[in-house]
Amino acid sequence: MFRHDKQLLKEVRVDKPNPNYANMMQEQIGGAHGELKAAMQYFSQSFRIKDERIKDLFLDIASEELGHMEMVATLVNLLNGHQVDAAGTTAGNIQASVQSGLTPMLANASGYPWTGAYMEDTGDLAADIISDIAAEQRAKVVYQYLYRQINDTGVREAIDFLLNREEAHNTLFRQAFNMLEETGSLADWGVTQDSKQYFDLSTPGQFFDQNNLSNPKPPKFIIPNQQNQQQNPNQQNYTMAH
Repeated sequence: MFRHDKQLLKEVRVDKPNPNYANMMQEQIGGAHGELKAAMQYFSQSFRIKDERIKDLFLDIASEELGHMEMVATLVNLLNGHQVDAAGTTAGNIQASVQSGLTPMLANASGYPWTGAYMEDTGDLAADIISDIAAEQRAKVVYQYLYRQINDTGVREAIDFLLNREEAHNTLFRQAFNMLEETGSLADWGVTQDSKQYFDLSTPGQFFDQNNLSNPKPPKFIIPNQQNQQQNPNQQNYTMAH
């Protein structure tokens, strides 16, 4: 069961309409790395999760991603303004002015409709969480690209919030991955001779340390935290460095 709270996760505003940039923001509604893809992927994956802690995490993040999509759609709506103007919309999708009456659509920046083919769902929790970590990383990168291409202070505030929430989700998925230990596709890791070989097929030179395969273990993720930041005071602050 779902309930909708009319209050946005974070209120959004724009300095002025900008239909061309509205088209760009459409990517995070209906694009391959957008909010709808993330919400549907995590929600779908949750159906088979037996660990109640991880299942709860997936459902929480999926629900928040729908809230992110609502924020992005609100931004697109404000950026489109009040008058259809296909002639003045010179970049990307112009369907808002010729088809949807300025309503944000479930489509990417080029106008292609969202598709479930964007989703990754294997039924193996380790494989799915790695896909989810990658999804959050890609979503953050897209928001960074969008941030760099707009000077509107209201839009930038919203994007800054959203990309940092993607970073938080990334951290949570990494924590969940580290809880799996040797289950599913992580079981029986590195037990055959074939899994311990590294083929040096790029010449000249050998730069990758093949000794790491002598006693391979399922990978673990390092979780960023306050202590790590204190130990690395020169670490880049990603918030405003986009």
